[in-house]
Amino acid sequence: MKGSLLRTNEELAKIYDRHVKTVYRVCFTYMKNQADTEDMVQNTFLRLMSDKTVFQNEEHEKAWLIRTATNLCKDHFKHWWSKTVGIDHVADIGVDQNFTIDGNLEKVLALPPKYKTPIYLYYYEGYSTVEIAQILKKNQSTVRSWLHKGRNLLRMEMEGDLE
Repeated sequence: MKGSLLRTNEELAKIYDRHVKTVYRVCFTYMKNQADTEDMVQNTFLRLMSDKTVFQNEEHEKAWLIRTATNLCKDHFKHWWSKTVGIDHVADIGVDQNFTIDGNLEKVLALPPKYKTPIYLYYYEGYSTVEIAQILKKNQSTVRSWLHKGRNLLRMEMEGDLE
């Protein structure tokens, strides 16, 4: 296999091993099925192979991968095929997920994307609002506002389940 001109195969393998689970979970929040998620994870790491970004540390590396995965997933749904055949109309037959989705994560995944991503990164990946703002390239106040609104939506959803 021919190596990347920018990074060695060993470097790419180490980055992959460090961050593949996080990238998978981020992609799954958008794609909601294993096959499309795996495609987006692959596309994310293919993008890494041809990118010239020099990472300052592992956190910078992880943030770049999350941002790239998020953008690739969003772009996927802008494509004509996704508009023709909606993901809601495709059966999830035989989906074998590598992680379990509890009721809370299910509710988070059902949120609109602008609330879902910051809530997921904050509560499931442990990022601060400052780090999320840097990853999503948004103002910190915007991220805090999205977290607040997302929490309110989740609270209303969960209170509705109790009745």
